[in-house]
Amino acid sequence: MVRPAAEEFLAGLASERLLAIVRGHDPAAAIRASLVLLESGVRFVEVSLVTTDALRVIEEIVRLAPPEAVIGAGTVLTRQHVAQAADVGAQFMVTPAVTVAVAESAERGIAVLAGALTPTEVVAALDLGATAVKLFPSSSGGPAYLRALRDPLPAVPFVPVGGVDASVMVEYLRCGAVAVGVGSPLLGDAARGGDLDALRGRATDFLAVAAAAGRVPA
Repeated sequence: MVRPAAEEFLAGLASERLLAIVRGHDPAAAIRASLVLLESGVRFVEVSLVTTDALRVIEEIVRLAPPEAVIGAGTVLTRQHVAQAADVGAQFMVTPAVTVAVAESAERGIAVLAGALTPTEVVAALDLGATAVKLFPSSSGGPAYLRALRDPLPAVPFVPVGGVDASVMVEYLRCGAVAVGVGSPLLGDAARGGDLDALRGRATDFLAVAAAAGRVPA
């Protein structure tokens, strides 16, 4: 798969409004769940490196994914993580905090969502070359906190992650989030070998919210 430039990645994410986050201890189940998400119309999928055998999982999903899919690595902490994930085809990186992985990704020309919570962390992430800011854990402040952050930082592309269900997703997008990252409220038990039909239903629900929100205004 072609690795999108940071600007192209952000534009695509702003159009789709949804980033699915996959993590689990069953590699085969994680692969199946990711492919079901892609078949259901989810375009952006992040596989956390805490997933068992995560690099192989990413490599297999990249191999099987449709051309329009964008597959990335999450919980990226180190320069080595960036290199390893890039080697197996990850097209973007996601960090849980402002780490050396942000600068390493930017230096390699790889789009990176940098985890940050406070205004100081947000600015530090951007200074290191973050493509967008993963507001994490967003559940600690909710949509009201995002609204407050955007008052002094209106141009920052925020992607709230942490405890985002379909109803909260609506509020975040109304507050100006570029997109949201969703893990367990979307995946449920699917990445652990659970119900894939239920996953399809949840994917449909989240995609409907994203479609109703529309693309981020230019």
